[in-house]
Amino acid sequence: MKKLLSALFIASLFWSCNNTETPSKTENEETTYEANWESLAKHTADPEWFHDSKLGIYFHWGVYSVPAYGSEWYPFRLYRTNEFPDYKEYHEKNYGPLEEFGYHDFIPMFKAENFDANSWADLFKAAGAKFAGPVAQHHDGFAMWDSEINPWNSADMGPKKDITGEILSALKERGLKTMTSFHHARLRQRHDGDSTKWDTYNSHFAYNPKYPSSSEDAELKKFYGNMPQEEFDQYWLDQVNEVVDKYSPDMLWYDVWLNHVSEDKIKEMSAYFLNNGLKTGQEPVLIAKHDDLPKNMSVLDIEQGGKKDVSETVWMTDITVSDKGSWCYTHGQVYKSPELLLRNMIDVWAKNGVVLLNVSPLANGTINQEQRDLLTTVGGWLDTYGEAVYGTRPFHIYGFGHAKAEDGAHGGQSAKVKYNAGDIRFTTSKDKKALYVFLLGKPEPGEVIKLGKLNNIGYGPATPVKRVVELKSGKEVEWEKTERTHMFTIPEDVELSGLANVFKMELE
Repeated sequence: MKKLLSALFIASLFWSCNNTETPSKTENEETTYEANWESLAKHTADPEWFHDSKLGIYFHWGVYSVPAYGSEWYPFRLYRTNEFPDYKEYHEKNYGPLEEFGYHDFIPMFKAENFDANSWADLFKAAGAKFAGPVAQHHDGFAMWDSEINPWNSADMGPKKDITGEILSALKERGLKTMTSFHHARLRQRHDGDSTKWDTYNSHFAYNPKYPSSSEDAELKKFYGNMPQEEFDQYWLDQVNEVVDKYSPDMLWYDVWLNHVSEDKIKEMSAYFLNNGLKTGQEPVLIAKHDDLPKNMSVLDIEQGGKKDVSETVWMTDITVSDKGSWCYTHGQVYKSPELLLRNMIDVWAKNGVVLLNVSPLANGTINQEQRDLLTTVGGWLDTYGEAVYGTRPFHIYGFGHAKAEDGAHGGQSAKVKYNAGDIRFTTSKDKKALYVFLLGKPEPGEVIKLGKLNNIGYGPATPVKRVVELKSGKEVEWEKTERTHMFTIPEDVELSGLANVFKMELE
């Protein structure tokens, strides 16, 4: 006997004009951008290539990968011995007294001997990513590129390799767009010479005269962010501009704390990056969290979460493969299942979002097999069903179902919602000739899926449906339109995916 999914009555689903492709702003007629918000606002924040891309990959990998304890916030917590005593205990048990072995002493141990940029780029492409790149600098002050500005860099120390240069070159050779992410706005110690403020939250390293984080050595001060605000702001800007000059990434992605950098430097950075794009013929993208950059010239990122409804503008979420653990590799790290990861990604795509997926290499440059298997599983699914993802646009509703979405820690909803085949999501082709129906699980053969009424753009008659096919096989399935609903039947003789399934409604 056929089982019916519980019907959700959708009174009258219309193709919403609000969710058609937003006309791109014409790039400014000036030959260059000026460092002011009015000029920068002429930039098209979300070029079509970015809207089409849907999936990117980056990686948290650096000096913090050596201790592999707790998280990439190891240096933040290490020097806050009262608040996080377990970090000091772990550190001193394995590396000696904190007064004698500071965080910078891990650098020679960060050798990256197994790093292979070509292998990584092949993996990211096999995962279905359309862009990728490194965390160029985390909060900890270590630059993952060949820097003349920052003496603490991967070419001169540790790996003795230009990590950023090698991976971006390998990605470009494979036709992927490139990105670099920057988190170093948090680096500066904001104690302002007051030792009672040593543990201020907005400083990554605590100020404590007992430890090297408070050293007056000129180079150690740069590593630990122990410098005046004006000097730090220029240091912050010079490093970003150096990466733009050397590698011309398509995207700059920022973690929070840009509000702690001079607004003038933020405008200078933006103009410099966008003008570089004009010179190189790229369509660059700026991405930031919260209100760190104006939304008329940048893309909003929501960490580890997603919007709760369809967005009129393109947005991004950065999520990580770990289920229990951190963004960087840590001992005992546990990873998400392919089902959990992919279904939450589909929810993002249905709401006009782009996914930035983080992986966690080991300090030696190995991406372990568990993560590789997860990425290639997602990539295999996208090889089959990518027509319903890449280059698509949202329907005016994202879908329906009964999965409970908890609030995310950084806004929106959680990135770990437990969906099943009763949860439905939609995307559409750009030409509005196809509506893709995602079932976030594996339905039973013979089930009847009810979708509600589907209408043309505007307030015209019901959308004519030519046929409905199961996307993997191309097999036509039984469907029916009544006054209040469209429905189709899951065929008995097709191989269904255990991750998610897609049916294509071909429209007149």
